[in-house]
Amino acid sequence: MATISTSPGSRIGEQRRGPRIDPWLILSAIVLVVVGLMSLYSEGANRDGGADFRKQVAFALIGIVPFTVFAVIHPKFWLRASTLLYGINVLSLSAVLVLGSTKKGAERWIDLGPIQFQPSELAKLLTVLTLAAFYANRQESVRSLSTFLLSFLHILPILALILLQPHLGAAMVIVVLWFAISLVGGAQIKHLGVALAIFVTMATLVLTVPAVSSRVLHGYQQDRLPGLGTKDSTGKNWQTARAEIAFGVGGVVGTGYLKGEQKAGHFIPEQHNDFVFTIVGEEGGLVGCTMVLAAFGFFFYRIWVVMFNAVEPFYKMIAAGIFAALFFHTFVNIAMVLHIVPVVGLWLPFLSYGGTALWLCMACVGLMLNVRRREKPLLF
Repeated sequence: MATISTSPGSRIGEQRRGPRIDPWLILSAIVLVVVGLMSLYSEGANRDGGADFRKQVAFALIGIVPFTVFAVIHPKFWLRASTLLYGINVLSLSAVLVLGSTKKGAERWIDLGPIQFQPSELAKLLTVLTLAAFYANRQESVRSLSTFLLSFLHILPILALILLQPHLGAAMVIVVLWFAISLVGGAQIKHLGVALAIFVTMATLVLTVPAVSSRVLHGYQQDRLPGLGTKDSTGKNWQTARAEIAFGVGGVVGTGYLKGEQKAGHFIPEQHNDFVFTIVGEEGGLVGCTMVLAAFGFFFYRIWVVMFNAVEPFYKMIAAGIFAALFFHTFVNIAMVLHIVPVVGLWLPFLSYGGTALWLCMACVGLMLNVRRREKPLLF
């Protein structure tokens, strides 16, 4: 009788690990970057001569570095270096309070010559890595209340330092990714439910009780609450009111690329940054918005695939944290532009102007490709 070799290289149906790149994840990210560059080119054509567009192209090229670093270095390295990463996170956020430059009432940036670095953006990725490592090192006690409380203590210094800048939006992202990683990491639903109820209660008090909001929020943040849901286009609600007009002008098929009237008139402040989606809405209309949202949906689906296929808890939690952070950014930014939620200063992934934000997104893509390559088995 013929025998079948059972050597490691010749087993029939054996699962072997090998290099595997998710082309769809890369493609969806590239599409979003291109849409962002096209929007910035259109917005800056008759405002600054395309200066922001040229800078964003340079940022994208520089972003190949963090993309490559996180795509090449083994993810387990970040697990072993989690204590160092946590220290870097705290020190960089602390440095903002000492060395940071102030813009529009917030101290969030550190000047590094020709560019400005925003540590609160780096903090999101570092927190994903260190919090995932925290739970990965406590798998035997992950369902205990003490571990759950310690996980919140893990992010508490990060939250405090970010709120001192102040950067409410970034603090919200940290809380959201904490929930996501805790859920995927194995924390008990009842613990998460109690925590969620506490946060919802606190948020409700801040939003609805002036005496509370005056103690928690800064003046410009308080100004954004009364106009929520109103059509006041002359007061502090000007930005969102003009954004609604831009979407209305765009209609179904849009005014056409480079032909936006609201954009050309510079009626929407920060249109190149937090309100970049209004360019898509005005010049691309409902069709353009739907296509961009489909690209975002496919991008997040590919991250979900990475999380679903991950076997190791550390990898699964990393994917969950990245998914939660970038999805929350996308959801809140678009809801903010549509005047559904208050303006909280969250950029739109890949589209909004800014080097640190784009580098964060590219680093996340590189890390997801790395995890996918390490975890997805191949059949030979």
